[in-house]
Amino acid sequence: MSLCVIGDDLAAGVGDARGMGWVGRVVARTAQPPPVYTLAVPGESTSSLSARWAGECRLRFDGEGDRLVVGLPAHDLAQGVSLARSRLNLANILDEAANASVSVFVVGPPPRLDLPEDLQGELSVAFADVCGRRRVPYAETFAPLRTHEQWHADIRARDGVYPGQVGYGLLAWLVLHNGWHEWVGHPAQD
Repeated sequence: MSLCVIGDDLAAGVGDARGMGWVGRVVARTAQPPPVYTLAVPGESTSSLSARWAGECRLRFDGEGDRLVVGLPAHDLAQGVSLARSRLNLANILDEAANASVSVFVVGPPPRLDLPEDLQGELSVAFADVCGRRRVPYAETFAPLRTHEQWHADIRARDGVYPGQVGYGLLAWLVLHNGWHEWVGHPAQD
């Protein structure tokens, strides 16, 4: 089994002094982790994610139980991508993956200080709805972190977008406690 992670700068762990980001922290807490390929592109929207994921992941998948993690960006809001288009882009990724027998786990976009909070909330709800309709696990990050003091202190200490070690730890915790171990098929690692 191979596991590809697609997403924006957050999937790459930008701003984390330890260089692990949430992906590295999640993998470190996964018993018998498969090979993980993080394919992050700075500033990526769901439109470009939808266009590139299959070609890049096919190069890394081995055809046996392949898995895809989609770290959804909030860049759609900054780039003027409509809510309907954002939903459609995610739906296309999930449908293409299902047709290729690739299991998917989706991580929603966390709060940012540079975008309107109400629009970020609407985007997260829309992504959760698309995943729910397809029975794809969705780790909600916006709602639990929207008023989280440590999250806000961590991103405020930087640029209002990227967290540091504390923030990435919070993201990893949310992923690990929203169906990750069941999806990977391994029990939680102590």
